Amino acid sequence: MVDDYTRECLVPVADTSLSGAPVARKMIGMRGKPHTVVSDNGAKLTSSAILR
Repeated sequence: MVDDYTRECLVPVADTSLSGAPVARKMIGMRGKPHTVVSDNGAKLTSSAILR
């Protein structure tokens, strides 16, 4: 996950199979809940876990 403004890598996550819930937990745990999420429409980032 990359911050579009600063181009900083916010949550370095690499794996062969991830669901949205672990990605969301890691992002919120490291950085807090974001105000906005912009997605490339990949399966991980359009899941209900990310949308919640």
